[in-house]
Amino acid sequence: MKHPKMQYTYVGIDSHKDTHTAVFMDCFFEKLGEITFENLPSKFGAFFDDAERFLMDGTVFLFGLEDTSVYGRTLLTFLRESGQQVKHVSSLLVARERKNQNITQKSDSVDAECAARVLLSKFGELPDANPEEMYWILRSLVVRRASLVRQNVASKNMLHSFLTQHYPNYRSFFVNIDCNTALAFFARYPSPQLLEGTTVDELAAFIEMHSNGLMGLDKASEILGTLQDTVVPFQEIRDGLVQSTIKQVQRNLEEVAQLEGQLTSFLEFFDCPLLSMTGIDTISAAQILSCIGDIRKFSTPAKLARYAGIAPVTYASGKTDLQFANQRGNRELNSLFFNLAVRLTMTAGPKRKIMNSFCYDYYNRKRAEGKTKRQALKCVQRRLVTIVWTMLTNNEDYVNPPTYNAPPKDKV
Repeated sequence: MKHPKMQYTYVGIDSHKDTHTAVFMDCFFEKLGEITFENLPSKFGAFFDDAERFLMDGTVFLFGLEDTSVYGRTLLTFLRESGQQVKHVSSLLVARERKNQNITQKSDSVDAECAARVLLSKFGELPDANPEEMYWILRSLVVRRASLVRQNVASKNMLHSFLTQHYPNYRSFFVNIDCNTALAFFARYPSPQLLEGTTVDELAAFIEMHSNGLMGLDKASEILGTLQDTVVPFQEIRDGLVQSTIKQVQRNLEEVAQLEGQLTSFLEFFDCPLLSMTGIDTISAAQILSCIGDIRKFSTPAKLARYAGIAPVTYASGKTDLQFANQRGNRELNSLFFNLAVRLTMTAGPKRKIMNSFCYDYYNRKRAEGKTKRQALKCVQRRLVTIVWTMLTNNEDYVNPPTYNAPPKDKV
């Protein structure tokens, strides 16, 4: 009887933007050959035909791709449509195999061979590679929005530095520098001298129009009454920089709003139960779902916790048994669960209304046991992982616990 591993010819593939490198290996870790081919769908058929010369008698191909979401995604789709079995070999396992083989150099050929070795040695442990089209689109929307948000933060910081020169007390005019009224005002009047000759009534009318009537005469009087002479050399160029930066901020805000609308619409395809939990909005639900992907990849909540880097790492030797915080795992997902834990254990308003009484009580119980704030939040994170896993696995809505007002701090 043949061992199951003898049924395959193993193919490790290292994917890149322009080319892919495939290394073929038998079940005894013997390298059979290597092919480098262009990353073009029109070339994949020729690669598959060429690969037949390395196929061992009585076997079929088993492919292992290190990259299944970016450069290797098109190849993965081609192989699956061709009826081939494809496994996902993580880059961490490839790097570990390269280190175990004491290989100091790194090349496409070496990485492809290491991928084939991992494919063979961990034959039954590796997950099937799946394009997961819906999750890929969701992830692309989330990543694009995050990129625009980062760009907007940089643009607003630049705008702050410009306005400090022109309006030293500009923060007293508008609480948020990126609100419509503030952007309209500073685009029209990037420096104080442009306000010369403007009456209170004219400025009030301008502000009232852009604030939808929320602000007007009082704000105009405040601005005109606190202006300072801040004329500096090359003022026109400085004004142009302010206006250019504001245009960039406005474009980014428009794109972010558009992407958030697309996220809201696209999230309906998932019938996502995460939105049923108070504290999870559309954006955070999309972020969590895009990081996790298909929940069926995680058979237990513990596996999801390890993937998110929330489960502790144990170091045991003899009588020593220590546990440390896991610094690995998906740090973005870890951060999302941490922020969710903070939101659900906090209180809001003058009456200190509790966001989630279950998480709030659990957090305070852990604090009473002697845990630090960070450790107690980590415990809440772990509970939330179980809750989210259960919701996604069973497609069940979350039943928010009854809420109440927390006692005053001096009585806690």
